[in-house]
This record gives sequence, C-alpha cells and structure tokens, in this order.
Amino acid sequence: KVFMNTLKYLQSNELLLDVDLWRLFANLEELNKISLSFLETFFEDVKEHIRKSNSPMDFSSILRKFFQGDLCQTHQIYCLNYTSAVFYLENLRQREDFGIYLKQWCEQNKQCKRLHLPELLVAPLHRLMRYPLLLNNIWKRSTDETEKGFLQSLKEKVEKSIWDLEGKVKWLDNFQKFRQLQEVIIWPQVWDRDKRFFVPECLKQSLRENSSENILSSTNRLLLHEGRLTLAESPRLLDIYLFLFNDFLLITKIKHHRKKYGVSDTSLMPVCPSLTPELQSIIREGGFCTVLDQPIPLDRLILKNIDPIHVTVFSLRNAFLIQHENRYRQCIAVFLLQAQTEAAKKTWMSQIETAMSNYSVQHEIKKSTAFCHPTESSGI
Repeated sequence: KVFMNTLKYLQSNELLLDVDLWRLFANLEELNKISLSFLETFFEDVKEHIRKSNSPMDFSSILRKFFQGDLCQTHQIYCLNYTSAVFYLENLRQREDFGIYLKQWCEQNKQCKRLHLPELLVAPLHRLMRYPLLLNNIWKRSTDETEKGFLQSLKEKVEKSIWDLEGKVKWLDNFQKFRQLQEVIIWPQVWDRDKRFFVPECLKQSLRENSSENILSSTNRLLLHEGRLTLAESPRLLDIYLFLFNDFLLITKIKHHRKKYGVSDTSLMPVCPSLTPELQSIIREGGFCTVLDQPIPLDRLILKNIDPIHVTVFSLRNAFLIQHENRYRQCIAVFLLQAQTEAAKKTWMSQIETAMSNYSVQHEIKKSTAFCHPTESSGI
C-alpha cells in the first residue's frame, strides 16, 4: 500500500502519469479489503469465544461466507496478473524517474521494512497458499463430525482452486515467454538465408509471406532447454543460441543489428523474467537471434558424440554433432557444435536424447489412438 498510495499521490501531482496502476497492482485494494474483513471477523469470533468460555467454537459460518464467497476468487484475479506485473515492473525499473520513486519515496519508508516491491508483490500468492494449512489446523482441533466433514470439503475445494490457478499461471507464464521469443527470434527470407536461391526483386513481394514466426504461437509447444554454444564454420567459429522445443531444435546466430528486418531495438524491449539470464542479457544489449537454418524435427535429428581426438586439429573441445535428415533419410545439413564445458555438452546431449525419446513415444501414442479410433465416415 505504501508503493501504491505513493504512486497515486505522485500521479495526482502530474508525475509518472504513464505508469499503469492496474498493471502493477491489479485488484490489490479489493484484495486488502476482503482479506482484512476476513481477519477481523475471524478474530472477533475468537474473542467472543474467550469472553464466553462455555460457548462452542464454530468457525463454519465465517469460513463458508469467505471461502465460498470472494476470498479465493479475489486472490486468483491478483495472482493471474502477477507474472505480467513483474514483467512490467522490470521494464519500468530501467527508468531514472521510476527508480527515484522506488528508492527515495518508498523503500526508505519504515513500513516497508527494507523490502523491495518485487518481494512485496509476491506476498498475496504466499497468503493464498497458506489457507489450506489454516483450514487443516481448524479441522484437527474440531470435535464435531459434521463440522469436520464440512472443513474437509472446504479444504479440498481451496486446494483444487490453487491447483487450477497454478495451471493458469504456468500457461500465462509460458505465453509471455513465447511472445517475447517471437520478438527476439528473426526468421530471414529464404534468399537471405541461402545465397543459392535467386529470386528477382519483382517476385520477392509475392513470396515474402513468411508464416515461420507463427510456429512459436502454438499453445502445445514447450521450450525444454536453451543456451549459448559455438558452431564450427570453416574457417571460423560462430556464436549461436540453441532452442530445444518438445518437437524440434532451432539453431540461431546471435546478432546486434536489426534494421535490415525493420524490427525495433531489443534494448528498449521489456524483458520477460522467465527467460534465462543469458538470453535476458542478450536482449538488454540490443541483441537478437537470427534463424540459421530450418527447424530440425526431432524425428529427423541424428545426434553424435565427437571424440576429442577427432577435432584436435580444429582446436575444438566438448564437441558434438547434429545431423538433419529429410524424410528419405538423406543428410541435408550437419552442425558441429562446441559447448563451454564437458558438463554443458553432456547436459545438451542428454536433453536432446530425452526430448527425442519423448517425442517418439508421443508420436506412437497418437498413431495407435488414430488406429484404434478411426475417423467415422460422414456417409454412415
């Protein structure tokens, strides 16, 4: 509330007017109000019980009112906005005026107890997670079987609500991450990627439709592993960034010039907190990842370990090879990659092998399902 009310005060004095209160704090005022109401009502009942020592302790009416009412729902609204709020805050913190507001106007306030805004924003999530513990403690101390049954049912509903929320938060987090990746990963036209393909200028516009970017918009796609590696390109080494998805491997080269593709500067772009620190660093430096070659489907990928003795002449260490085969099992591309350490190399090979195995299993399940439940003819 210190941070929220201070920002309101500054905006009333025409400062930081472009900062969106909702994007930072969501429904925090409503959440504070209902949480405080629950707390006050709860303790009033405790006091009443102490005052009338012979009266039974019955929390069921209070718990029914709040937990079957707006308490969990209000928390859910706040929690669903949390990832977006952290994303937005990370971008705002780069600004000098916003930094003054945080450090000089808010963080020095004694009520904040030296806590920063990110540490405070996460508190309602922690509070929601503690509600099942509260209900369980009341259930343990209850002696009435009817009340115990009600408390057990209520606890299960709250736990299911939290479980559903976790799924939604993970989905939103993944959505934010992939939306950022769409901004960072550049898909050059085929004639820019490979000089073998000649297309006259008059035809380029009609061929410029590039749906490759939409590959990352699939809700079923997962990013399993990523990181910086080196690609052996005779006679030099190329700095690359690999993205291992649950169905293909994408090899990109790191660049720091985007004007050719008409895309805005990445250094001005808000950075998604769920991205790896390595990729965040690349983005903040104005870097981006240009697709080096077409995505390699996991069922068309051959992974080979390279013995150090075979690559000594090239001064390569921790090397492994990725081979791309077409549907006729012809090799159409080979990439000799080098990791920074032997441990990093083993991790990469293990991650790729596991992804290939899982993809093969999922593919077989889909095939068997289609075989067992063929599509019914429209003529039947």
